[in-house]
This record gives sequence, C-alpha cells and structure tokens, in this order.
Amino acid sequence: MDLNSASTVVLQVLTQATSQDTALLKPAEEQLKQWETQPGFYSVLLNIFTNHDLDVNVRWLAVLYFKNGIDRYWRRVAPHALSEEEKSTLRAGLITNFNEPINQIATQIAVLIAKVARLDCPRQWPELIPILIESVKVQDDLRQHRALLTFYHVTKTLASKRLAADRKLFSDLASGIYNFACSLWNHHTDTFLHHVSSGNEAAALNSLERTLLSLKVLRKLTVNGFVEPHRNMEVMGFLHGIFDRLKQFLECSRNVDTDTVFRDKLEKTIILFTKVLLDFLDQHPFSFTPLIQRSLEFSVSYVFTEVGEGVTFERFIVQCMNLIKMIVKNYAYKPSKNFEDSSPETLEAHKIKMAFFTYPTLTEICRRLVSHYFLLTEEELTMWEEDPEGFTVEETGGDSWKYSLRPCTEVLFIDIFHEYNQTLTPVLLEMMQRLQGPTNVEDMNALLIKDAVYNAVGLAAFELFDSVDFDQWFKNQLLPELQVTHNRYKPLRRRVIWLIGQWVSVKFKSDLRPMLYEAICNLLQDQDLVVRIETATTLKTDQFLPYLETMFTLLFQLLQQVTECDTKMHVLHVLSCVIERVNMQIRPYVGCLVQYLPLLWKQSEEHNMLRCAILTTLIHLVQGLGADSKNLYPFLLPVIQLSTDVSQPPHVYLLEDGLELWLVTLENSPCITPELLRIFQNMPPLLEQSSENLRTCFKIINGYIFLSSTEFLQTYAAGLCQSFCELLSDITTEGQVQVLKVVENALKVNPVLGSQMFQPILPCVFRGIIEGERYPVVMSTYLGVMGRVLLQNTSFFSSLLTVMAHKCNQEMDQLLGNMIEMWVDRMDNITQPERRKLSALALLSLLPSDNSVIQDKFCGIINIAVEGLHDVMTEDPETGTHKDCMLMSHLEEPKATEDEEPPTEQDKRKKMLALKDPVHSVSLQQFTYEKLKAQQELLGEQGFQSLMETVDTEIVTQLQEFLQGF
Repeated sequence: MDLNSASTVVLQVLTQATSQDTALLKPAEEQLKQWETQPGFYSVLLNIFTNHDLDVNVRWLAVLYFKNGIDRYWRRVAPHALSEEEKSTLRAGLITNFNEPINQIATQIAVLIAKVARLDCPRQWPELIPILIESVKVQDDLRQHRALLTFYHVTKTLASKRLAADRKLFSDLASGIYNFACSLWNHHTDTFLHHVSSGNEAAALNSLERTLLSLKVLRKLTVNGFVEPHRNMEVMGFLHGIFDRLKQFLECSRNVDTDTVFRDKLEKTIILFTKVLLDFLDQHPFSFTPLIQRSLEFSVSYVFTEVGEGVTFERFIVQCMNLIKMIVKNYAYKPSKNFEDSSPETLEAHKIKMAFFTYPTLTEICRRLVSHYFLLTEEELTMWEEDPEGFTVEETGGDSWKYSLRPCTEVLFIDIFHEYNQTLTPVLLEMMQRLQGPTNVEDMNALLIKDAVYNAVGLAAFELFDSVDFDQWFKNQLLPELQVTHNRYKPLRRRVIWLIGQWVSVKFKSDLRPMLYEAICNLLQDQDLVVRIETATTLKTDQFLPYLETMFTLLFQLLQQVTECDTKMHVLHVLSCVIERVNMQIRPYVGCLVQYLPLLWKQSEEHNMLRCAILTTLIHLVQGLGADSKNLYPFLLPVIQLSTDVSQPPHVYLLEDGLELWLVTLENSPCITPELLRIFQNMPPLLEQSSENLRTCFKIINGYIFLSSTEFLQTYAAGLCQSFCELLSDITTEGQVQVLKVVENALKVNPVLGSQMFQPILPCVFRGIIEGERYPVVMSTYLGVMGRVLLQNTSFFSSLLTVMAHKCNQEMDQLLGNMIEMWVDRMDNITQPERRKLSALALLSLLPSDNSVIQDKFCGIINIAVEGLHDVMTEDPETGTHKDCMLMSHLEEPKATEDEEPPTEQDKRKKMLALKDPVHSVSLQQFTYEKLKAQQELLGEQGFQSLMETVDTEIVTQLQEFLQGF
C-alpha cells in the first residue's frame, strides 16, 4: 500500500466508519477489514492518528485499528504477519514524539506501544527504554507527561510476563533503571509538596499526576523486578520511605475540599502507596519482614487511634485493615506446632507480630472495631427506611470485603479473633455481660452498641463455642428481645435473628427449635422488610414440619414482595432448602409457587444469576413432586430447552443448573412425552464440548434409556453412536468408561435394539478385549458390554464374530479362542459383583458345544464359573443350604429409613429392569448345573469325563460342593 496515494483513501473510509449512518458505516468497516492484512496499512494508520489536525474521532478509530492489528499480525508466526521492515519503521514512528494533546488517544498510544514492547523489547527494540528515560527528563510538560504515561504502561506490560526468561529480562531492566525511577518519583513528589505548601493548587495537580505515574512505575519494578528484594538497599529504602511520604500526603488532604479533581487524585495516590505495600507483602512475605513492625504501627495508629481523625477516608481505612489482616493471616509468618521445624524467617516474623500484638493493643483494636466500626451509621439507618432491600444487599456484600468498609471490618475482626482468641474471648464476654437484660428503646445509642456486640458474638460463634451457654442465652435474653415490637427495636430484632442463625449450626439444642420456629413465624409477618429478609436467610429447616404450611406461605409472600434480584435469590435459596429438606411433604403447599415461577422467569430475562436460583428451586421442586412434576412440563421443558442450548447466549450461566434440572426431570418422569424426547436435540453439541458437564450428560442419556429405550434409541441412537465414536478417540479413560456404560445400559434394557443401534462401537470393544486393553477399568467395561451381547443376543454375537474375523484376517474359531483366553486372564480386572456374575453366565452360555476351541478353553470357563459361585453363593442359616444372593424377586421391597429419600421413578424403573436381568433372575448355581448337564449329554459320559480332567482337581472339588443337591 503506497503511503501517499493510500492515506487519502484510508482517511475517507475511516471518516465513513465513524458515521452513525449504517449505509456508510457497514461498507467502511468491511473495507477496513480487508485492508488489515495489506502491507503498509498500519504505516498509513500511524500517519493518521499522529496528525493532530484531523478529526478526533477518526484519529481515535485509527489508533484502535492499529492496536487490534498488533494483537493479530505483529507476531512473526501469525498469518499475514507484518514484515520486519514495516515493523521497524512503525516502532521508530511510535516514539518519535510524545506530544499527543488528547488524553484518551494518548492513553491508547501508550497501551499499543506497551503491546509492541511485550513482543519486541528489549531484543528487537533496545532503544525504547533509553528513549523513554530521556523523554521523561524534558522540561516540556506535555511531552514529559506522555512519556511518563508510556513508561508506566510499558513497565506494567513487561512486568506481567511470566515465563522464566521474560522474568529474568524484566529483573535486569528493573536493576538498571530502579535508581532513576526512584529519583524521578522523589523529584515529582518533592515538587508536588512544594506547590502544595505555596498554595499553588493548579501546579500541585500537575505535579501530582506525574507523582502518581512515577509511583505506578515504581510499584511494578519493586514488586515484580527482584527475586530477593530485601537484599537491594534501594528497594528497601523506597519501601521504608513510604510511611513518611504517606503521612505527608495525608496531612495534605486535611485542608483539601471534598469532591474535587485534586482531592480525587490525591486519594488515588495515597491508596497507591498502600497497594505497593500490600502487593509487596503478597509477593515477597519474607522480604516484607523488616516492614511488619512499621506497617502495623502505622495502620493501627491511623485506624484505631485519634491520629487518623480528620485525615483518613474510607478506602484508606479499608487498605490499612487489609494490611493488618494480611500480616495476621500470612502463613509464611505462622510457625509449625513444633517450633524447631520452622524456618528462621518465619520465627523472626512471628516474634515481631507477637511483640506488637500485646494485650492492650489487641483489646483496643477489638473494642474499637465493635464500638466504632460495627455501629450502624445514620446513613445506613436512613437507607434501611428508604430502601430496605438495597440495605440488605449492601450488608451481604459477598467478596466486597476488600473494598467496602463494613465487610472489611468484620473480616478483620474474625481473623484477629481467630488468631488471638484466648486473649480476646474474655474481652468480648465482658462486653456481652454488660448488655444483659432489655435495653431502653429511647436510648438509640445503647441499642446500636448492643447490635454491634451481637454482631461480634455472631461472627465469633465458632471461637466462643466453649465459652457461651448459648441455649440459656437464647431462652433468657435473645428470645425476649425478639418479642419487643417497638419500631426502634427493629435493628436489634434483625440482629438477634441473624445471630441465632450463626449459632444454630454451632451449638443449639434441638428441643429449643419449636420456640425458634414460633419466633420465625412472627418475624416473617413483621412490617419491617429488612427483618423479614434477614429472618428468611437465616432459617434452618430441620424439625419444623408443624410450621411448614405457615412458613412456606410467608416465604412465598416475601418472595413476591421483594424486587431486588439479590433478595429474590436469597429467598428462593431458603425456599429451595425447605423443599429439599421436607421432600414429598411439600406437595400440598407448592401450588402458589408453581404458578408464580413462570412469571418470575419471564421477569428475570436480563438477570441470569436470578435464573440460576430459579433453576435450583425447580430442581428441588421436581424432586419433591416426583411423578407429579409432569404437570410442570409446559413451563419446565422450555426452561430446560433454553438453559441447555449452546447456541443461546444465556447457556453460559444456566447450563450447569439446566443440565441438573434436565436430569432430575427425567429421573422423576413417569413416562416419555414427545416434548421431553425432543429436548434431546440439545445433546450432540454438548457432547462436542467435552466439558466438565460431560458426566451429567451421560447420566441424562442413561435416564432416557431407562425411561423409554425403544423410542429414544430409534430416534437418536444413530447420531449418538456417531458422537460416541468421535469421543472415544479423544477422551480420557474415565470418559471412555462413561461412554461404554451407556452402551452397556442400552444392551441391558434392550439387548436386540441396543446391539443394532450401537453396532459401530462393538468392534472397538471386541478388539479391545482380544488385544488386552491395559487399563483395568476400561477392560472391565469392555467385558461387561460383550457379556451382555454374548448372553442376551447370541445371534448378533455370531455375526459380530464373523465381521471381526474378516477384519482381523483370522479364523472365527481362532478369534473366539483368543477372546475367551483373554477374558479368563483378565477376570481380576472386574471388581463389580454384577459384572463378575455376568461374565460367568456369558462364558457358560457357550456350552454345550462340540467346538474344539470352546472345549479347549473349557478349563478357563469352569474356573470363571467357580469364581462367580464363590462371589454370589451365601449360606442360608435356616436351611444350611447355599443360594445365589443376587437373585431378586417382586416380593422384596427394601425398607427405606427416615433419612433416605423416597425412590424416584427411575429407581422404580431400574428395580423392574433388575427383575428381568439374567444377573438377578438366573441362578448361577442352576445355570452352571444345566450347562454342564447339557455338555455331558452332548459328549457322553466318557467324553465329558475327559473334558473335566482338564480342570484342576481343587476347582472340580469346589464345583461339586456348590452343585450338591442337583
């Protein structure tokens, strides 16, 4: 592409690509896509986005296309890769000047330079770092800033590389420029502090931007640039200096107005200081040891004493708490139970920690966490009134402990209490003791203090197990507080029910549960939505059948009333737990929920996590309804269809739960329906994914086979067989076994149709047997499959033997002999009693025979038969005779205990199938006798005796013992 002639054309097309008119936009995008692989295209783009006279939108688009081109075509091995000559020209052009006036474009240029550096620096681009270093020294503000911005993005990108060679290169780079980076940072920092002291806020803001960028560079060099940073005096000097710098910056913030650009930038810089310490502690815990004392002193003084008043802000407090927490929890600082086994570095760090966390310090931290940070604020109480669901969601912030103050304080409390529970338990018990009895509803501060202490007692439940008589406390203190209905008491009612929820799974007598359920029923009718939500989410569901109807109705009303997705998910989770626990006893009460769920599903179209919660509820609902779940099919089956369709975007979120719902629907289905059969069209693409859901997919396939083998196999077996053949060539051993078990089940349920439908797989099984498959579990499954064919579809086995003889270019008898020999040899691979008996029946089914090969293998067949008899024959203590323990009858009904779930429809189908299965309907003892009798009649007494003489005398003796009475 000629630069002079092409620039005008490319510029025109880029201009059209920024248009809102699709008639211009689409052709322009198509043209740009075609140019992506043209030599010279990226040189044209470079000329366009570095021309400051052109339209900003056009330049922005040119930068983006250039950046995308680096990802696709810069590597030498990439298809349509850029030539080395063009790349050399582009590299030179990118760092010719750093004078981009538009911030957003400047950032994109810095990012794309970093992308090139990731691939080419330092080998193909050795001049990049020296040029950047020279450029950040210039006096021109714009050039200096843009060079520093690029320096940061290049450092950040190079630091992210993880291969050993790349890390060595970055380490060399860091060693070479660290001194300069420190000097640069100190220079900009001092300049910033000077401007602040002189009251020049505009100049201070300008310097602060450079301070922030140079600190970002230092962060990457410090954390990622050294293998043993504690041995580098410059690195440790910088880290020790952070605390003094932090104090200077915090003092600067004292008189800065809130909600200004300057304030925002200042707080970002303060937070970046703490990130340097946190990252360094995370990556180099032992190198951090000299900083432990200073970090704890600094953090505790600013967070837990008056030092921080007027200068700290929420995110800084969170970062300091995270620093304390990481030091307290760090496994590198925890000695072994046997101190002598610990490293000197660990013992040194532990010693510093123990010296710092004295009784007065721990007591002060604990008291201040509870009495200051745990207190509900005016803002939170207002939110409670105005947006109760928003308050609840905010309170249960999930993983937000790193960023939000309340969750962070609670996590810090838990970690410190766990680490120093012997010291802190008496402190918390004393705080509890002070709060015995009712609290004056007019004293809001006293109510909030009690709420905070109860919060601490709930968080420390496991640590306080031996120190608190919770049952007595529940009866004498907590239960009466739940019954106080005054409006000002609602924070305490909500906290008490949450507290009980924390302790129920730790220490709570079962005979107190009825009292608790009475209280829960009352609270679920409370006017305060927050109290009701908190009550619902802490509900425990055992022993509460007498309260089931009331509780379920109130929970359902709550589900309808709340509007936030998170809250609906919480309530659905509790409903699911209730349904799961009471199982079939839920049936009389679920009508309203069944009618409401389709509406909720429709409303949650944009909220996939809520839909996951609905799927979980449906899983438990289907299990509870059993065969009656068929009435849900008009709603249920389209939900399964959508959730498991890989062509639908929501499947990314819904697939796992959707497959589980599909499976339980099949297991509880009383009969096949056309709609249920049709959903299986979703399965082939799922099998192609070979994902972690493959095991569930195989269970679903088996579910269809047990439910309606004839219709299912006739409709889908051909495609399924093709999928299986592809899977068997590219799947783990465990996956192969799962595939073969499906075939085995098909043969068990329908031997004739199963053999026909999975005929393409059976030669592979046969070959695996005669070649002596080396994995025992696979060989066992091969023999299980072939045993079914041999025993239950003899004619098909004969045709298979013919086919295999032709394929292997061997005589049929020779092939049969090889198979029997290998079967006998590998019998020990089979561990399942059912398969061992099946093998004995299958090999015995070859008798009677005058075939010389079978007679030649007669000894092995009898050995297997006797092994099988040893497996299955048990002595009847009443009669003293032996019987086959695997035989089943219609009269046998296993007694289910109270803890066991009732049998599903699939369980019933498996029971009926087992009654027809030769393994459970044919006596191996009688079958052996009949086959030997027939063989004797075929050969005559003398011929049979000659045959029996080939069997080991001990085996013959055992056989005779088993066949006594016949």
